[in-house]
Amino acid sequence: MNIENINPQLQKAYRRIPAVPFHNRFLLPLLQFLSLRQSRAKSIPGITIKQHQLDNCGIRVYQTKGEQSGAGLLWIHGGGYIIGSALMNDLECARYAQDLNITVVSVDYRLAPQHPFPAASDDCFEAWQWIINNAEHLGVSADRFVISGQSAGGGLAAGLVQRIHDKGGVQPAGQALFCPMLDDRTASRSELDDIKHRLWNNKNNRGAWTYYLGQVPGLDQTPPYAVPARRENLGGLPPSWIAVGDVDLFYEEDQRYASRLQEAGVNCEMHIVPGAPHAFEAIAPDAEVSIAIMQSNHQFLRRVLAL
Repeated sequence: MNIENINPQLQKAYRRIPAVPFHNRFLLPLLQFLSLRQSRAKSIPGITIKQHQLDNCGIRVYQTKGEQSGAGLLWIHGGGYIIGSALMNDLECARYAQDLNITVVSVDYRLAPQHPFPAASDDCFEAWQWIINNAEHLGVSADRFVISGQSAGGGLAAGLVQRIHDKGGVQPAGQALFCPMLDDRTASRSELDDIKHRLWNNKNNRGAWTYYLGQVPGLDQTPPYAVPARRENLGGLPPSWIAVGDVDLFYEEDQRYASRLQEAGVNCEMHIVPGAPHAFEAIAPDAEVSIAIMQSNHQFLRRVLAL
């Protein structure tokens, strides 16, 4: 993809990003190691950060030091299901806690290919159960939590919301998905390989889905909750907010998912950002389009969390 196709506000940031072969199984262990090395705990004034170890995953809890609002956000990091950690979003999670005075719980889920589906999905569900069981201690109400994530984290968030809906019990107040990775069938479209999308291209997408599902993407059958876009009935899901750029590999699948949510009667906001590649709000957080999309996200959170 030529740099000219990208919003001028974002071109400088994306010009610096090399094409990384995440689909290469021989290089992946090194890339996983490097991503962990780059993820270091941050100290943020006014925010307490506590680490908890659950049965199969870790979580990080971010809270302001003053009186709590009783609301919260369950955050799930991105990385194509194959790289990343909760530490990589320390600053973003702390800002959510500080700007909205909410409790943020971030999941350090297990990664493929070492841990294919359902490991990450189970870890996110375990984190949700932990929130419910520890709500009083945290000073929150679990039904005033939004489940949110970026890229693969957005896909895990969407699958988690579906799973919680089917299980019954306490339901989240909403879901907020940044450029979510929702549909393995995109990876089976070889014509998308030639576009060479910035940051996350379709070759990486195909490799990541293969590692995560343990099968070639695009087959007729996938396990429940593994591929959120494969779910037939989207009715009954909570209010939703989805944002994606129109030069993101996931643009079409995200737009379809939002349309299907709306057709199913779900209150869903869909925000399409012209000329924005994958994860633009994280890559260029100071760009006007990034600031605007975060303002929209905060407005959604304030509304559904009654802040």
